[in-house]
Amino acid sequence: MRWVWPLPALAAWAAAWGLFIGLQRAEAGALPAFGLAALLGIVLSVLGSTRWRRLFIAVGFPFSLAASGLAGTLPAWAWLMPLALLLLLYPLNAWRDAPLFPTPQGALRGLHALVPLPDGARIVDAGCGLGDGLLELRREYPRARLLGLEWSWPLRLACAWRCRFATLRRADIWAEDWSGADLVYLFQRPESMARALAKARRELRPGAWLASLEFAVPGTSPDARLEAVPGKPVWLYRAARH
Repeated sequence: MRWVWPLPALAAWAAAWGLFIGLQRAEAGALPAFGLAALLGIVLSVLGSTRWRRLFIAVGFPFSLAASGLAGTLPAWAWLMPLALLLLLYPLNAWRDAPLFPTPQGALRGLHALVPLPDGARIVDAGCGLGDGLLELRREYPRARLLGLEWSWPLRLACAWRCRFATLRRADIWAEDWSGADLVYLFQRPESMARALAKARRELRPGAWLASLEFAVPGTSPDARLEAVPGKPVWLYRAARH
């Protein structure tokens, strides 16, 4: 479901405030209540459709708490906690890519028909986040070997819990070798796509595939295209056969 902005922000802030007030009433203490509510706001920042909207959602609760006058019991250093949590979830070097773009349910439906792969094929989800892409890939290729690459270790741990069928590795997708993959799937940014195709052409063996959700490579014709979810096309590029 797509929420019209600013509904995602309002929902995230309401949830964070609800948790904060609930913990306060349960006498959990101001500092734990603040930390957990701030963490919830950061986690819910995935509802934002752009980088700046995610940041806006993440900092909304701390800013609103400061403006409310209810923060007098917090020590000064506590205001660094949301920033530390944000950097923990989204390390600085990961912001050059897409911090967290979950793959919509059903977006890869029918991919196996366009890109048939043998049993035991190796599929890499480059930037797997919370594992939504891996779940979709498993539905299409139930007998494949799935590998998820994710730089943020909290996201990697959450993904490992959700996707126990896959191998998860904390890794920089640009430094990782893609040469053993039959299919590399990613959901990045438009600015990343030329770099991704160049890496695929250098490293993928002939006949292997690069699949990009939503964003095509500028100036390059895809070998195939799939659009199972309206507005979310999958662009497919095949490594050249020698």
